[in-house]
Formats: sequence, structure tokens, C-alpha cells
Amino acid sequence: MIEIKEISKQFGKLRVLSNINLDISKPGIYAVLGPNSSGKTTLIKTLLGMVIPSAGKVFFDGINISGNFIYRENISYMPQIARFPENLTGIELISMIQDIRGEKSDIRELVRLFELEEHLEKKMKDLSGGTKQKINAVLALMFDTQYLFLDEPTAGLDPLALVRFKELVLKLKEEEKTIILTTHVIDLVEDIADNIIFLLEGKIYFNGAIKTLMDNHKSSSLEKAIATILDENKHV
Repeated sequence: MIEIKEISKQFGKLRVLSNINLDISKPGIYAVLGPNSSGKTTLIKTLLGMVIPSAGKVFFDGINISGNFIYRENISYMPQIARFPENLTGIELISMIQDIRGEKSDIRELVRLFELEEHLEKKMKDLSGGTKQKINAVLALMFDTQYLFLDEPTAGLDPLALVRFKELVLKLKEEEKTIILTTHVIDLVEDIADNIIFLLEGKIYFNGAIKTLMDNHKSSSLEKAIATILDENKHV
């Protein structure tokens, strides 16, 4: 369970998050949506302990994360843009992350699904952006953790890898994991998400099911509902 209580974050005079309250009490897939500069990345990084809030508290399974890093052992993270050491090979990078976490994992199925067999011995600097993203996915999915944070996870994936990635995420949902993702790909949200957390200007505008959001705005699709929200609030 994740509890966010009165979280605010300011960078100088710029307020990025404003009094966020949120409970994620059930396993499932939660899509964090919103326009650019709405606070999505800051919220995710706050949950990961990478950003210290200006006010408020975050609890994982009832434990305040402030000054506590142990909770991260139960988290996997896939950043939108992973900056890998360019001189390492893919397999060296995977082994290094396993050593850092002190946990070995069987990556053979992930390597097969993402068709990485011929690429793991190559240095990262020699790989395409799409192949790096597949390795990024392996790093995020290779550990058995309760919480997964996926930041624009499908960016750069080819159609086959995208399909397989979605299947893997849905399988994790069946295993009652809690998956929090940010994305601009509306089709992905409609395919896999249980709940939407929609941010506007650092505040939660909506938290609930896709159908509820569509019904609230009398829209026939999620895309149209989001367009309506943005249009209604662009002059506010």
C-alpha cells in the first residue's frame, strides 16, 4: 500500500506539486497522466525517494520513507531515458545491477522475449536506442518486487517488443503486483490500466477508472475525455 499525505514540492518559487493526497491500496496498474509540466515525473521521483518533498509524507506499507531506503528493495524502476555506462556490454550491465541489489535473477526468458541474444555482448555505445530500451525493460522486470514504476516504458520499442512488454505487465498484474506508469500513449493506457491518476498543475484532477473519467466528460474515448479536460482548463 502506498499512502501520499499532503505532498508539496517547490523548486525555488516554482510549485510543482501542491497538497497531493493519494492512496494506492490495491494491486493493479495505475496510469499517471497529465500534460507536460503537470508534476508527473516529480511525483514518481518523490515516491522513489529521488526528490525530497517540501512538505508532506509518503508511506509504503505503513512505513514513512523519509530517511529510510530499505523500502526500495521492494521496488523496480524503469526510467524514461536510462543513461547507461557506454563502455559496458549489456550482460555486464545486467550483472552489475544484480550485484548492486545483491540478488541474482534468471533473465533468459526476458532475453528471449525481447530478442536480445545477439546484443548482450555488445557495448552499450554500439546499440540502437530501441535495443537500449529493451535492456532497460529487462533491468526493470528481472526482479520479483511488489512495486514497479515505469516511466514512458514503451518509448522506442518496436511493435513486437511493445506487444510482449504489455503481456509481461499484464502478467505481473495477475501476480497482484502494483504497477505505476507514466505515458503519453493513450492506447497503452486503454489496453492495460485499471485506474487513472490525472494531474493538472501539480494537483490531482481525477483519480479513478477510465470509464468514470469518460462518463464525467461525456466522451466516447479516453483521448477525447483528456482533450476536453485540457480544453476546459487551458484558460483557468
